[in-house]
Amino acid sequence: MIKLILILSLLPFLVQLHPAFSTATDNNTNGVNSNESSKSDLDVSKLVYDLNTRPYNVSYADWTAKWWQWAYSIPWDRNPSYDDTGKYCSENQKGPVWFLTQAFEHPVIRTCEIPRSTALLITLLNSECSFAEFKSLKTEQELRDCAKSMQDIVSGIHASLDGIRIPNLEKYRVQTNLFNFTLPENNILNLTAQTTQSIADGNWLFLKPLPPGIHK
Repeated sequence: MIKLILILSLLPFLVQLHPAFSTATDNNTNGVNSNESSKSDLDVSKLVYDLNTRPYNVSYADWTAKWWQWAYSIPWDRNPSYDDTGKYCSENQKGPVWFLTQAFEHPVIRTCEIPRSTALLITLLNSECSFAEFKSLKTEQELRDCAKSMQDIVSGIHASLDGIRIPNLEKYRVQTNLFNFTLPENNILNLTAQTTQSIADGNWLFLKPLPPGIHK
């Protein structure tokens, strides 16, 4: 297992991974060292899935739809988006990719354990429009235009790994096809439990599996 420590806010956030039983202050790492932050020849392909690839035989866009389905499927009282400690980090997580969500309302520090060899799909900033939320929208194209118009105002996206800035994050924007999601009782949208259709548009950080060690 890998222990994952996240310091999250609506601003760029810190991600640390280290083996279980090691301490968060341990400076030994098998991953990228923060001393390499001055490198200008960072090979992003070794860290991040390209937008045109199909990680685990699923398209990038479909993975982001799965992220939204995951995020909305979890009731408010145990939803990772509103979890200040990380105790719900593993909620409904399965398979080779785990989903990480930003914090809302205030910065938090979360700790959770994830399996080794797990990729991480992390929302940077994203938008989503569904028929449940926007009653006036009636067609797929209207959903698509809604999500795009909200995402078009996003600017200034930043992310780094081990002190190395990941460049050109504007390239990692993707819009989904029409997809379904199901809201449970006590959902984070505060709507009646239901299944609806949606289009999402956003910027993402899709990290390939990191080696055990501390990563910031």
